[in-house]
Amino acid sequence: MHRPLFGIESVTITGWKLVGYVGTILFAGRWLVQLWASKRSKQVTMPRMFWYMSIVGSLMALSYFIFGKNDSVGILQNSFPFTVACYNLYLDISHKRRSMDEDA
Repeated sequence: MHRPLFGIESVTITGWKLVGYVGTILFAGRWLVQLWASKRSKQVTMPRMFWYMSIVGSLMALSYFIFGKNDSVGILQNSFPFTVACYNLYLDISHKRRSMDEDA
């Protein structure tokens, strides 16, 4: 994963960098999902996909910073959003389950 896959100008792309780039795109792209959901419902909405993209994007970025670069700043920077996204996903799922039980 550390061997160069290809290069673009002066940037060398390794497998770990690819993991990091995809994680960054997922983590940033979650805001487009949130914007689309809010625009569709005409109110502020946090769709469950937002939390899934947060978790996967954070895990991919964490993997890059742990295994690819070994950078403690990047590890700390991505650990907190990962735990918050996991907690919010848990709350979203448990809230949905409770409201389904109350409706039954």
